[in-house]
Amino acid sequence: MIEFIQLLARVVGWAFDAYELAIIIYVLMSWFPGAYNTPVGHFLSRICQPYLAFFDRFIPAIGGISFSPIVAIIALSFIQNGVMGILTTLIRLSIGG
Repeated sequence: MIEFIQLLARVVGWAFDAYELAIIIYVLMSWFPGAYNTPVGHFLSRICQPYLAFFDRFIPAIGGISFSPIVAIIALSFIQNGVMGILTTLIRLSIGG
């Protein structure tokens, strides 16, 4: 059971890291004309835009620059820390119990 939870914690950590990297790549693609019209751009748009759109509603662009991706990555980091904390607690309870 402990091994499963440890494996789950690693996979969840990798998933959060991969999603954060996808957001960063998606944001950087805005610097290249036509990058969103590529297959990679369409894929990243489908997985990143719904999450980023949530923050776009609350954080307006200032001077044409959107700061919502920064806030979204910070929020994702907090969520990751919370989930990893829960999994760490489960591991400790499994060892102790």
